[in-house]
Parts: sequence; C-alpha cells; structure tokens
Amino acid sequence: MPKPFTRTFLNNKGIAYLIAAAFLIISMLLGISIGTVSIPVPAIIEIIGTEIFRFQGQGIDPMHESIVLDIRLPRVLLAGLVGASLAIAGAAFQGLLRNPLADPYTLGISSGASIGAVVTLFFGISLPLVGAFTLPVLSILFAFATVLFVLFFARRVDRLLRVETIILTGIILSSFLGSFISLMIALSGEELRQIIGWLLGSVSMRGWEYIKIIFPFFIIGLVILLANTRELNAMSFGEERAQHLGVNVERRKLLILLSGSLLTGSAVAVSGTIGFVGLVIPHLTRILWGPDHRHLLPLSVLIGSGFLILADLISRTIIAPSELPIGVITALIGAPVFALILMRNRRERSAGR
Repeated sequence: MPKPFTRTFLNNKGIAYLIAAAFLIISMLLGISIGTVSIPVPAIIEIIGTEIFRFQGQGIDPMHESIVLDIRLPRVLLAGLVGASLAIAGAAFQGLLRNPLADPYTLGISSGASIGAVVTLFFGISLPLVGAFTLPVLSILFAFATVLFVLFFARRVDRLLRVETIILTGIILSSFLGSFISLMIALSGEELRQIIGWLLGSVSMRGWEYIKIIFPFFIIGLVILLANTRELNAMSFGEERAQHLGVNVERRKLLILLSGSLLTGSAVAVSGTIGFVGLVIPHLTRILWGPDHRHLLPLSVLIGSGFLILADLISRTIIAPSELPIGVITALIGAPVFALILMRNRRERSAGR
C-alpha cells in the first residue's frame, strides 16, 4: 500500500533540508527588512552582494546600507548563531540522555554558563592569554563544570543514573546557581544594568565583534557533534547496546558533553540566558523528520537559527520603539511546549504499563 503523500513528503530528507534552508533564508530577510525603517528585500540583496563581491552598486541608499551592514545584519547573524548553537546542543543532549526533556536550560548548563559570564562582568576579569575571549572561555568552563557536577551528583543519588534524576538535579542546581547570580546583582553597582541586561537575553547592539567571539566555538562544537551522529544513534538505544556495536561510550559521551557545553557557554556569553530553544526545536524537528541524528542535528541547526531570528524580530517590533528581552519570547513559546512534551511522555509511559 503506498504511503500517504504527506508522510512521504516529510520523510524525504532532501525536501526537509530545502524547507529548513528556506525557513532560515526567509527569517533572515524578514529580520533585516523589518524595523523602524523598512528596507526592501531587493535592496538588501544588492547591499549584501555589493559588500561580498565588491562591485559598485547602483543607487544604493547610504542610510539603508548603514542600517543593514552595521545594525541589522550582525544582529540577525548573531541571533542565528545563538539559536543554532542552543538547538544542536539540545538535540545532542536529548539523544545522549534518551529524553526529549533534556536541554542546556533544564540540565542547568545555561545557568552554569551564566555564572561564568556574570563573574567575568562583576569582577572585570580579563585572562592574559585569551583577552577578548575571556567571557566565552569562562562561560564554557563553568558550563562544562556544571554538567560534570550534575552527572556526578545524579550518580551519587541514583546509581542507575535515570534521566529523571539527571534533569531534576539540573533544575535544582540551576536554582542554586541562580541564587548566586541574585547575590552578585544585589552587591553590584555600576555593573548592575549590564548584568541584568545580559541575564534577560538579548542580541541587541552586539555588533560584529560578538560574531567573531562565538563563531570559532560554534564551528568547533558543530564539527564535533556532526562527527558523532552515528554514535548518538547507537547510544539512543542504550549504552550497553552501543558498546556491543563498538562505540567507546565513555569517550563519546565526554566529547558530546564537552561540545554541547562549548556551544552553550559561547551562546550564553554573547547573548545571555535564552531558554527553551534547545528543548523545543529538536523536539519539533524530531516529530517532523524523525530521530536519525545524521539529519536531526543539521536540521535543528537550520530551524533553530531561523526560529531565534524570528523571536528576536518579534522582541524588537511587538512594542516598538521599546524592546522585549528575547528570552521572554522564547519562554512564552517554550514553556507551553515543555508542558505538552511532559504530558505526552506521561501518557506514553502509562500506556506502556
């Protein structure tokens, strides 16, 4: 019996990539075009083309050129990189822990990265060898330390290391770290506005310098995770099964956790804490195109990137000329989806008993 058209359509991975890429491109064009000053899409293409290929543009408005190249394009690219980082990290953590509720936010990794960023801002730390990369480096180190602590504590509480225990440990640690952040906010003076702005999550007025900060970490984390997609597929059936298939589970687990922390820490360093992207996007992508990590991870990158660009667009236009923190928009979307995923998991477990 032939498959229904819609199912065949969605199962075609070529079409999936076309849809995801089109979604990202449309999101980018909308993010650059819409604002206090509207810029037509043909003008955007001409401005960017002129900048890339260095040919002489005909009749380009200097004001439009400045808005696109100095304000909106770097903002859109930064939002895209942050969304892609959080989405692929969430997809990897969900595959590794075999639970759709796992993501950098619920595991406490985002809070650990935030502690690193807030400590750097509060004390004005600048490491001698890394200079401008002090903020992402410390955020990444704190993020990795957090995930190691979560796994260590969860193992002490539950030797079977059930996923529920890991997630609950992450939530508890996230609340605990949040109290330290609140303490530093209470003790801060001139740093208060900067710290609070960071924690609410934003890609506003970051500029090209922040893209230079996140980009190398994004590429490293992306390459490591994409190189471990087959191992993630094997581990999604359980660690014992993966070992029988020849996977070095401990080594691969450490690599995936490290790369996920790398992506999360660098994203938090440049944009602050933005929740639920790593939870919602991989889950929706998995529903649409299946759990195969060879496709789930790259598709999550494209969808997550486009999603956060649109969330940022909403955050800066919904109450224009004021802006909402981008974390507010992602939470308004992500919290109900989180609840639906939780209820769906409960129903499936009840039906399986």
